[in-house]
Amino acid sequence: MNAPTSTAVLAPTVKLLIGGKFVESQTTQWRNVVNPATQEVLARVPFATPEEINAAVASAKEAFKTWKKTPIGTRSRIFLKLQQLIRENMSELAALLTAEQGKTLPDAEGDVFRGLEVVEHAAGIGNLQLGELANNVANGVDTYTVLQPLGVCAGITPFNFPAMIPLWMFPMAIATGNTFVLKPSEQDPMVTMRLCELALEAGTPPGVLNVVHGGEDAVNAICDHADIKAISFVGSTKVGTHVYNRASLNGKRVQCMMGAKNHAIVVPDANKEQTLNALAGAAFGAAGQRCMALSVVILVGESQKWIPELVAKAKTLKVSGGTEKGTDVGPLISCAARDRVVGLIERGIADGATLELDGRNPSVPGYEKGNFVGPTIFSGVKPGMSIYDQEIFGPVLCLAAADTLDEAIEFINSNPNGNGTAIFTQSGAAARKFQEEIDVGQVGINVPIPVPVPIFSFTGSRASKLGDLGPYGKQVVMFYTQTKTVTARWFDDSTVSQGVNTTISLK
Repeated sequence: MNAPTSTAVLAPTVKLLIGGKFVESQTTQWRNVVNPATQEVLARVPFATPEEINAAVASAKEAFKTWKKTPIGTRSRIFLKLQQLIRENMSELAALLTAEQGKTLPDAEGDVFRGLEVVEHAAGIGNLQLGELANNVANGVDTYTVLQPLGVCAGITPFNFPAMIPLWMFPMAIATGNTFVLKPSEQDPMVTMRLCELALEAGTPPGVLNVVHGGEDAVNAICDHADIKAISFVGSTKVGTHVYNRASLNGKRVQCMMGAKNHAIVVPDANKEQTLNALAGAAFGAAGQRCMALSVVILVGESQKWIPELVAKAKTLKVSGGTEKGTDVGPLISCAARDRVVGLIERGIADGATLELDGRNPSVPGYEKGNFVGPTIFSGVKPGMSIYDQEIFGPVLCLAAADTLDEAIEFINSNPNGNGTAIFTQSGAAARKFQEEIDVGQVGINVPIPVPVPIFSFTGSRASKLGDLGPYGKQVVMFYTQTKTVTARWFDDSTVSQGVNTTISLK
């Protein structure tokens, strides 16, 4: 085991999962998993060697030979068992997640629970994997389709939802008959590994689920490997674009859910108290580290007078460690993330936006080393300012103004991103106009973070997404399967031959 000799007590190592066994990496490259509230080193994660990545893919390829023939009911029962195990271990999973990622314990439970919903959906996936049949398309000829698994698929997941997003991926891929290689975020892989342990306990056969760790080299190895047929990615626009281009050139199916700049419109007839609560929760929850976070609010007309009340609401939020009771805003994932957010706040001031609430350098007793930024609000934000043009990924809310609903809709449609958007109103006419005219894939009406439940699909659009099929729901069944169309004619003994037919018609 390669490790620095100067450290008296080494943190435990995160293992690889290859062929159903948790194995120690032989790499010489390690990274610390750090508690973002305390800087305590929780574990060391290996950057897997090329040989280890190849071994994981080979294991998945071998397992596919039998897994693809496994009956649907057998596959489903694994996920029925997995959802039970996740429920039984919810407190442990949430505690692990909070320790390595920083979000509050209730939010960590929410992270696990939204993934659990997909596991439950995966258990019934057979209903969505049905083919179609047309009887007698020509005399004695039937045509039908079957949806068959692709083979080895891979997933690359981000740091901000280390339970939910892996659970978006491997259950759906495996339930549809594929085998899987997962590369979790190297910043917080511990809860992901625990979920994989539970997946094995639930009966996932050796080689069907494998895990490798690493950074850019591991991502490129996955993009380039000839035996990987499809890749699902959630993360930044920069990395997602790279993955999509590189993997697509290698002939793979790819879906990439990427960055965002999510807007909400507040119409003056909205219920003020409910709206202010929703805005503060969606902007500052998870310390703003959600690709569906609400980062821009357009105040229409009279609602522009609500700014002082929104600031007052934000000031009531408690900034502290995620395990502290009553905490609303935990730390950012890393020191680098904190420095980046603080730098963008400074850019916002320099660009001329009005700093209504400054969350820099909050006092957090007992967590002086934590990566904390408190709720921050800017007004007078315009396109061209860094805080508007870039995804901040921190607890920073940008306020813009519009005179009319039409002007606000045009403002949103001019932004290249299309992950999520929302309107707050009590007018059915305004809501319907917004729903029809807005060019964003996921729309909330008085719902600030409109991530759909798993019976639907995640449908971010435009610059927030590459690939035409989203994760989970009906769309992901199409992503993880290939349609095979069979045209069949069975001759009975009384059929009289018509001789050789050199045309393409079927009669």
